[in-house]
Amino acid sequence: MGRLLCALLLFWSMAAQAVIETYQFDSPELRDRYNVFVKELRCPKCQNQNLEDSNAGVAADLRREVHRLLHEGYSDDEIYDYMVARYGEFVLYRPKASGITLYLWLAPAVLLVLAVGTVAVIVRRSSRQSDDLVTDSQAKERLQRVLDSAQEESEKP
Repeated sequence: MGRLLCALLLFWSMAAQAVIETYQFDSPELRDRYNVFVKELRCPKCQNQNLEDSNAGVAADLRREVHRLLHEGYSDDEIYDYMVARYGEFVLYRPKASGITLYLWLAPAVLLVLAVGTVAVIVRRSSRQSDDLVTDSQAKERLQRVLDSAQEESEKP
C-alpha cells in the first residue's frame, strides 16, 4: 500500500511541475504560425530541443515573445530576424546557407569525397603491391633456375 501511495504522489508531483501554456489567438492562421515558430526555433539553453518541447525558462520567454510579435503584426521573416539578432544563428534549426554556415552545409560532402578518394588510393596501392609481389616471385623463380643451371654446369666434369 505504501508503494502505491508513493507512486501516486510521484505522478501527482510530476503533473504539478508540467507547464501548460495557453495563448489566445485572434485567428487560426496566427495559431498555425505560432506552432510553426515554436517547432522551428531552438531553445538557447537546451542543446537540441525546440521551443515547443523545452521546459526551460528561456524557452517559455521565447514562446511568450513569439506570441507577442505575432499579435503585433510582425511578418515571419521579421520574427526570424529578431530571434537571430538576439540569440544568433543557433536559435534556428535550419540556418540560412550563407557565410560561415555554407562551410557547415558543405563540410559533409567534402569529407565524403575525401574519404572515397582515400579509399580508392589505398585500394589502388594495395593492388599494385600485389602485382609487384607476383613480379618479384616470378623474378625469384627465374633467378633460382639460373642459379640451379649454373650449379649443374659447375658440377659437370
